[in-house]
Amino acid sequence: MFILGYLLQALASILSIVLFLAKIVIIARAVLSWVSPDPYNPIVRMINQMSEPILFPIRKRVPYFGGMDWSPIIAIIAIIFLESFLVQTLNRLGASFL
Repeated sequence: MFILGYLLQALASILSIVLFLAKIVIIARAVLSWVSPDPYNPIVRMINQMSEPILFPIRKRVPYFGGMDWSPIIAIIAIIFLESFLVQTLNRLGASFL
């Protein structure tokens, strides 16, 4: 059963890294929205393409309120919840099999 424990801990580690990178991309997108960079810049395009699948479903459901886009804040809160709940649960479950 120790193999299953190591597998669950490895999945928790990978998920933690993916969630951290998603958080960084969303923060970068929010900062870029403040400075209005060149939309043809490859880095700006990459950040927009990486963050849009995360932010678009939230943006569809949450309207603009007070002239502000709340989707990055909601996405970061959801990512923090997933880091606190799902990653920690996988780590503890993996440790229980060791």
